[in-house]
Amino acid sequence: MTALIPVRADGLLASFAEAGVLAPADVHVAQRLGALVGETDERVLLATALTVRGTRQGSVVLDLADAAEAVAPDSDDAADLDVELPWPAAADWPAACAASPLVTGSAGGPPLHLVGSRLWLDRYWQQEVQVAEDLLRRSADRPHDIDPSALRGDLDALFPASGTGDDQRLAVAVAALSRVAVIAGGPGTGKTTTVAQLIAVLRRRLGPSLRIALAAPTGKAAARLEEAVHAAAARLPADADTLRALSASTVHRLLGWRPGAASRFRHDRDNHLPYDVVIVDESSMVSLTLMARLLEALGPATRLVLVGDPDQLASVEAGAVLGDLVDPYDEAALTAGFRAALAAATDGLPDDTRPDAPAAPLRESVVRLRTVHRFDAGGPIAQLAALVRAGAADDALALLRSGPPGVVFHEVADDEPVTGPALAAVQVAVTGHERAAIAAARAGDAERALDALERHRVLCAHRAGPRGVRHWSELADRWLAPDLDAAARGDGHYAGQPLLVTENDYETGLYNGDTGIVIARGGAGDDLAAAFRRGGAPVVLPLVRLGEVRPLHVMTVHRAQGSQFDDVTVLLPFAASPLATRQTFYTAVTRAARGVLLVGSAESVLTCVRRPIARATGLRERLGTPPAPTTTGRATLDG
Repeated sequence: MTALIPVRADGLLASFAEAGVLAPADVHVAQRLGALVGETDERVLLATALTVRGTRQGSVVLDLADAAEAVAPDSDDAADLDVELPWPAAADWPAACAASPLVTGSAGGPPLHLVGSRLWLDRYWQQEVQVAEDLLRRSADRPHDIDPSALRGDLDALFPASGTGDDQRLAVAVAALSRVAVIAGGPGTGKTTTVAQLIAVLRRRLGPSLRIALAAPTGKAAARLEEAVHAAAARLPADADTLRALSASTVHRLLGWRPGAASRFRHDRDNHLPYDVVIVDESSMVSLTLMARLLEALGPATRLVLVGDPDQLASVEAGAVLGDLVDPYDEAALTAGFRAALAAATDGLPDDTRPDAPAAPLRESVVRLRTVHRFDAGGPIAQLAALVRAGAADDALALLRSGPPGVVFHEVADDEPVTGPALAAVQVAVTGHERAAIAAARAGDAERALDALERHRVLCAHRAGPRGVRHWSELADRWLAPDLDAAARGDGHYAGQPLLVTENDYETGLYNGDTGIVIARGGAGDDLAAAFRRGGAPVVLPLVRLGEVRPLHVMTVHRAQGSQFDDVTVLLPFAASPLATRQTFYTAVTRAARGVLLVGSAESVLTCVRRPIARATGLRERLGTPPAPTTTGRATLDG
């Protein structure tokens, strides 16, 4: 690994930068802050740079007491991870920081906040305090505008058969009777269906003038939420008009994003959102900062419903709010009043719905959906996902090696290239699906071309390197070259070319992360257009109307969140990679509804399953939830 060394760095900062732990930006921020307050203690400057680095990688707080064990170079090379670093003495390090003007104060306020041995950038400390206070205050304020007995009638109508929808029924009841609620669940557990049912219940109980906002952290996720809610209208004919009238936006757009303005959002604590209910899907991707801005923009009586999978990858920015809200081990016991209200609405609660645990208004408004509808609940993909969530690494590897139907594992050592049967399997998967898409695109059949495109996807943890997006995209181009007619056009486009949108374009209604395909209009070879799916019939646009797009054969696991394919091919990261984490593995394999092809080493499988992303935050404890188990923190995000 060749590290970028800041020109003016010396001492501890230079040593850690040379080892690949600190980036030049981390060092520059620490030096700049130190210069502003006259801080020269290199131990304090190192702590500052490491805190900046941690925030850049998604953590909110740095614990100086275990930093030597939790921090490692950002490298895929195991040799780089074994480097000896000159760590300050753990016994003296927090005291040195506590005495620094970077913590005790400066003209513009202290840039750092220290509690015990834990160090925050003050901005994120303030955001954690605000988010916790807002959530706890809202959760303690139970709404009394819905009669539980009347709610029960609606639930009986929506869930006439007992058993299959019990978890969804409970989630709707909890959200209807709470000011803030969380509906958590894995892929295919019916989260969006539950959202549609909740909307139907709220409109029936609170009237047709109820103002509802649907949002998600990305344009792609917002579009999928809107499509799913509209699709649910067919199953709820009495509420179809209500559901079809709803639109979804990004959270930024909902808040009124104003780039360059002193107040970045139009809606804030002094100008609340004009909605009675705000529902946010894919909440695992909502950062701490964005959650803080959303909470302060809600009116006092507004219901907030957060929907998502806490086991997936978290936001690219700092924080893991949904994961902090959803305790991975227990759900909270119910206070007597809330249990009585839910019992009136649901005709009693299953004995195992809420294990014994300290009751808290926020914790009791969290419901996990556990019934899987996407893939066979007892099938190999579901079994593998359950083992990954549980951290059962040896059992997961044994399952993969047993070769269950629908799950194929090609073992390739990390220090070896992918060749032979493993390479052939990937080639067959790519060319088989993409040739079907090319044939449909050349015939001008946008519907069939898009169907073929979405049946399979190759997923990588990294963008670069031998197991990264760029390498496998180049291989796909080479494999497909005999089938392409790109040379006939100067712009490189061809019928059947898969496309990935990389920036939101509100004029065309395309969003970052959307995928489409180039088709021949009317079956004419040179008259090309781009087709995208937007619910219902495909949207076909001239190529000149496209904004920022790039060819798509392979995508990162992080970008694939919220997507579903019949089959996925997963190139596992090396075991030494900081992206070899439980969330990466889980998110990748659960994108598939039918089949998974995995390529990687046994060591990578074991490492991924054993190592959850170590996002350090203080929010979980502020919300009254036990802290998550600690683990060596080498995980970053590569979107």
